[in-house]
Amino acid sequence: MKFDRFMIEQGYSKCHSDDCVYFKGIDDGNYIILLLYVDGMLVVGSNMQEINVLKRKLANSFTMKDLGAIKQTIGMSITRDKKNQKLTVS
Repeated sequence: MKFDRFMIEQGYSKCHSDDCVYFKGIDDGNYIILLLYVDGMLVVGSNMQEINVLKRKLANSFTMKDLGAIKQTIGMSITRDKKNQKLTVS
């Protein structure tokens, strides 16, 4: 409940079909989506600066560790090709 309250106070909305998904549209058309799962979270979005602001606020309110860019989750391998703007999930 504390986490839910925190996210709502930050202007995020909870997904109607999944209580573990929070999203926020930013004025300039950008967005951030936060997904909770078991003992971790995944933050994705279109503006890295806004993602970093959220991560700092989270770290100030909760005990957490930033593991950096995701490489694997729930049995899926994730690779990025920034040069060609491709994301591969297998």
